[in-house]
Amino acid sequence: MRTTPYAPITRRAFLGKTSQGLGTVALAGLLEPSVLRADSTRGAVGRPAPARKATRVIWLTMAGGPSHLETFDPKPKLAAMHGEPMPEVLTKGQMLAQLQGQKLTCFGPQHPFKPFGEERIEICELFPHIGSVIDEICLIRSMTTEAINHDPAHMFMNTGSQIAGRPSMGAWVTYGLGSEAEDLPGFVVLTSLGAGGQNQPIAARQWSSGFLPSRHQGVQLRAKGDPVLYLSTPPGVTRGRQGADVAAINALNQQGDALSHDGEVATRVAQYEMAFQMQASVPELMDVSSEGPKTLELYGCRPGDGSFASNCLLARRLAERGVRFIQLYHKDWDHHGGVKQGVAQKALEIDRACMALITDLKHRGLLDETLIVWAGEFGRTPMSQGGDGRDHHNKAMSVWLAGAGVRGGLVYGASDELGYAAVEDVCTVHDLHATMLNQLGIDHESFHVKFQGLDAKLTGVEGAKVIKGILV
Repeated sequence: MRTTPYAPITRRAFLGKTSQGLGTVALAGLLEPSVLRADSTRGAVGRPAPARKATRVIWLTMAGGPSHLETFDPKPKLAAMHGEPMPEVLTKGQMLAQLQGQKLTCFGPQHPFKPFGEERIEICELFPHIGSVIDEICLIRSMTTEAINHDPAHMFMNTGSQIAGRPSMGAWVTYGLGSEAEDLPGFVVLTSLGAGGQNQPIAARQWSSGFLPSRHQGVQLRAKGDPVLYLSTPPGVTRGRQGADVAAINALNQQGDALSHDGEVATRVAQYEMAFQMQASVPELMDVSSEGPKTLELYGCRPGDGSFASNCLLARRLAERGVRFIQLYHKDWDHHGGVKQGVAQKALEIDRACMALITDLKHRGLLDETLIVWAGEFGRTPMSQGGDGRDHHNKAMSVWLAGAGVRGGLVYGASDELGYAAVEDVCTVHDLHATMLNQLGIDHESFHVKFQGLDAKLTGVEGAKVIKGILV
């Protein structure tokens, strides 16, 4: 029998056809996330992945550096030494921010502390609502960071590096796990400004995807006005007509992808599709009229007021809709002066809302799978600045966590008796990141990406550890 000779195929054609196939798979994963779920159960060889306790993360960022000495770390010895010289044995040769070379004077806590919860955990009396749910919270009093100025400190807390250009936490998490939301981004950012008016800029690089695919970048939703600029359908354009435009643009982009084999083209296709879906999903998300007066009273907010409380309510709604990583920034914690009045104002703005978020999630059965983290970028000095303020400080700070396998009603670690340096069960930012990934079912040691010839990780190469003492 005569056979037909095999048609030869060129190397270029082979690579082109192969990449088109891979591109189709990648595009399917972008447009329909459930098609290609990341397999977070895989660890490195011989390293099984930890059991997943958290489905999502809500990160509450107190931008500006909250004072641990007026919030969650009581220091009676510092109060007793108020006005006295700071012991030189603690500060000599140490890195300071604006107090370098100045006379250092002890500055006692400006508000009383009182015990809360079954374990009688002492926190500042300005936070009674957080005190009412302290049994759900693990309070870490021994956190440290490497940076001492705002922008590099934010970079370090968000990306594990002080150098710009690295992926943010939310980008790493959505890269590893994908998202359960099909009509909202997997990583959403909300910002709010307190009454103090310190509108320090929060750069978009804090939620960047860095060297990861750009689809993992955080999307900022504005709490007042249009949630996303240019998302609304222009006057005179129907949704059907706009959908046809998006389909036509995506078809052209897919043809371009077949020729260029550039992964960012597939990302652009997915972004057009996501933007089209968000035109319906975002207005529904932001419309809290269905929440009812009891829920609004719980959070202490008014619909659309742009407050931290409103953003906490939106965070719960985002969690319900499958968003993987939700980050809230609340500005105005940079109290170089007037720390007493400043922290009192901040407490009014965040205390009730933090309690409400924990309470609401628990009531809806979501707290067990939601990891909440409360943190600033650094702490404040136990020495005074300008007589009534505190400078930046990186050797001791307080953070707290709740939900998703975290032990509630626990104080972990300690700073020294003046609150200058962490001395017991010292924790680093990389340790916090490793613990966060652990609760999401990701082994931080094996979670890396090749970048410039190196295995880049969120937790760096300095030997980060999971903080097992805070976990159930």
